[in-house]
Amino acid sequence: MSILVVDVGTSSVRAAIVRPDATVGDVARRPLPPIVPFEGLLEIDAAALATAVLDVAAEALARGGPVDAVGVTAQRASTIAWDAATGDPLGPGLGWQDLRTAGTCLELQGEGLRLSPNESATKAAWLLDTFDPDRRATTRIGTVDSWVVYTLTGGADGGVHVTDPSNAAVTGLLSGGRLEWRDEVLERLRIPRTALPTLVDSSGRVAPAAALPGAPPVCGIAGDQQASLIGQGCVRPGMAKATFGTGGMLDLCTGPGAPASTARSSAGCFPIVAWRRAGVTTWGVEALMLSAGSAVDWLVDDLGVLADAAESATVAATVADAGGLVFVPALSGLGTPHWDFGARGTLLGATRGAGRAQLVRAVLEGVAAAGADLVEAAEADAGVTIDALRVDGGMSANAVFVQALADACQRPVEVSPQLEATTLGAGYLAGMAVGTWRDEDDVAAAWRPARTVEPASTPDRDRWAGAVERARRWYPELTALEF
Repeated sequence: MSILVVDVGTSSVRAAIVRPDATVGDVARRPLPPIVPFEGLLEIDAAALATAVLDVAAEALARGGPVDAVGVTAQRASTIAWDAATGDPLGPGLGWQDLRTAGTCLELQGEGLRLSPNESATKAAWLLDTFDPDRRATTRIGTVDSWVVYTLTGGADGGVHVTDPSNAAVTGLLSGGRLEWRDEVLERLRIPRTALPTLVDSSGRVAPAAALPGAPPVCGIAGDQQASLIGQGCVRPGMAKATFGTGGMLDLCTGPGAPASTARSSAGCFPIVAWRRAGVTTWGVEALMLSAGSAVDWLVDDLGVLADAAESATVAATVADAGGLVFVPALSGLGTPHWDFGARGTLLGATRGAGRAQLVRAVLEGVAAAGADLVEAAEADAGVTIDALRVDGGMSANAVFVQALADACQRPVEVSPQLEATTLGAGYLAGMAVGTWRDEDDVAAAWRPARTVEPASTPDRDRWAGAVERARRWYPELTALEF
């Protein structure tokens, strides 16, 4: 039984067919870059997104259909408001990186409500205050997955308004273990319950995708990082994956036990809902790196030392080491475990012997060292040992980086056969609902890494920790911010 997956990233929309042998093909893609009206603001053209979703789904089905089910995965916490009577967006969607509500979040902290501008809660309030101050009964608010499912299931002509717990849990609107909407936040921000989606399982039949040929049922919904976790077969406690794209996300499966708190831990990680199937919730923890591939983009776009990101592996491979250079990838601050928004990118150890190749290698090794910080934080938070780290994302294609990551983590790194494992993960969730895969054991058994990289040297982690300390508190006023 084949699965159609719609996968909405930050800058593109794609659809693909996932086959019962866990291969992904018949890919259709449309670019959909975010709109940046001013620095710190990031918007989504929700109407264009809906059109792109239908276009790529139809194209993938024409190539590889028919299918037995549909899975949906999308960037998390990005927020869209629309009128259910017309199916039209009320205004631009707000991307998860949009910071226009940072001041509101700080104000709410003074009232005892801790919310982040990267969550959906204050974004939803801003959209309502701006485009629907009267809170009409037909207004709906949702994350990108909700908008996509609404579009696929008919839009204004009978579309359903749902989300799954993996997306809802990163909105700031959901309680902890109970997985219920938080009344105190809804009341303070004047968000009507009627505007919010119904929570459904991440794997299970939702509704027919009436906007598609044959109306296959939507059966799988997950946030992008959770879909990547499942797509790399990390479905048992202690299994972890890291995705290295513009930033870096490490997610670790912890099992069915709900966390005592949804707040950030002392190790700098956050509890997440990994997925919910047959009413049973599987939890995890997440660690976050703010700059990963963006550090390589800095070499390309700002310094001009590389023609493109792919050249970084070739150039770095021309030297055996970084020649004493140490780079801390804090171009936008530091995430886990430090959470210092005032930290900045730092290059140390420069001598006349350090040239272009050493600089490029230092950047790759710096991202790898920061990745090891994520591993150590997640292990401390979950109280487990990660035996091997699975990786996907654009940087997983860089052999020098993957070796540096294995060295920094001092454990094997298994590279995903899919550069973006999100599509496969959403396919697994939908497939379990229709019997393509029986359960999580089948998903785990399907894992076949493209390659496994073993550690080949031991880095100086004390020197790395000293470099990070020098990168911190560059802008003390930003360091003082806590979200």
